[in-house]
Amino acid sequence: MNKLRAIVFKPAFCAAFAFLLVTNLTAFAQSRTGQVLVQVRPDHPDWTYKPGEPVKFQINVWQSGHPVPGVRASYKIGPEMLPPTLEKTEVVPPTGLILDAGTMKEAGFLRCIVTVEVDGKTYRGLATAGFSPETLKPTTEDPADFDTFWTDGKKELAKIPLDAKLTLLPEYSTATVNVYHVNLQNIGGDGRGVSRLYGILCEPKAEGKFPAVLSVPGAGVRPYRGLVTLAEKGIITFQIGIHGLPVILDQSVYDSLGRGGLAGYMFNNLDNRNTYYYRRVYLGCVRANDFLTSLPKWNGQDLAVTGGSQGGALSIVTAGLDPRVKGLAALYPALSDVTGYLHNRAGGWPHMFRATGPDSHRTKEKIETSKYYDVVNFARRVKVPGIYTWGFNDETCPPTSMYAAYNVIPGKKELLLALEMGHATVPEQTDRLNLWLENFLKRAN
Repeated sequence: MNKLRAIVFKPAFCAAFAFLLVTNLTAFAQSRTGQVLVQVRPDHPDWTYKPGEPVKFQINVWQSGHPVPGVRASYKIGPEMLPPTLEKTEVVPPTGLILDAGTMKEAGFLRCIVTVEVDGKTYRGLATAGFSPETLKPTTEDPADFDTFWTDGKKELAKIPLDAKLTLLPEYSTATVNVYHVNLQNIGGDGRGVSRLYGILCEPKAEGKFPAVLSVPGAGVRPYRGLVTLAEKGIITFQIGIHGLPVILDQSVYDSLGRGGLAGYMFNNLDNRNTYYYRRVYLGCVRANDFLTSLPKWNGQDLAVTGGSQGGALSIVTAGLDPRVKGLAALYPALSDVTGYLHNRAGGWPHMFRATGPDSHRTKEKIETSKYYDVVNFARRVKVPGIYTWGFNDETCPPTSMYAAYNVIPGKKELLLALEMGHATVPEQTDRLNLWLENFLKRAN
């Protein structure tokens, strides 16, 4: 039979062991972290108010689902994109900090931006209250010769042969879709001559006739892979770039151009309506439709356009310029009511008239040119059905500017709001827009 052996610890060893155990447990208990969430919200669930109606913003600061004790919040309140009218720092109680933010006397947006510092790191949150945004009116003017200017441009474009060149991309293609790199002749950027337009065509392999979608790009310089998923649902898609260079190059090429020759392209020749950078871009969207409608597999009637930000702008522009477009889906459109800053309110991206110092674009020539390119003046001419979406917290394309364009659209329109979103989307937005496009394009098939 085995005998039990008693183990005896010496007092010194016991003390040392206990110290190590307590120290390790203490260190473990204090080693906790988690993302800090700064939540800001107005007191109306729909975030909208009537002019003169007071707004209260509530600030909560959370970590691991619980209030951060003793955290100090610095907040700024004022009309979006303009200098704040109220700045202050206060401790946020566990139940939240309630701010009396005042009101606005006319249609617009009042924004509360909050920053906090926790463990040496700064966190940020914001919320934006809308005051009768459906009544906002544009500040830009509709030039008397606007239609003549663009009709002449389209006539000039029509004289240039399409000269479409397609290269099959087997590595991009699928079992049901052929994908091609495409380049076409486009109008020159100098107001004369010829340039090239590049994009990615995705075409169903099946026999038959199909509706088509033109996908127009957001701002920047990048490659593209095409809208294969939509093409797999029986829709021809053509995703274009706007800078006159192939769209399947190495990423480093685009990065270099974005920091070099194409940096600030949205301001190039802004003082001349005939050579402004976006003239070639806007007419290039029409040229892209020339190509789509020339395809043997196009069904001859259904053509839509879609894009976000700069692409949202180009969607409205293309629908306003080209009667072949039968519908559009536009996300947070840029280039809308850019003259807002000249009237002491937010203007659209790229905010060319925001600055008042040495780098200001506030010259008579540039302001006049902007009127021929402002999305508002194309929106006035959009008569086809469309779905539009954005959030109140967008700091790139301010909602004031987007509503200024949306409110003047005469065609059937649907606005999908994701109130908390900034210059981005949640899956629910993109799903709804894609479904709208699919249903719209296949309504007659």
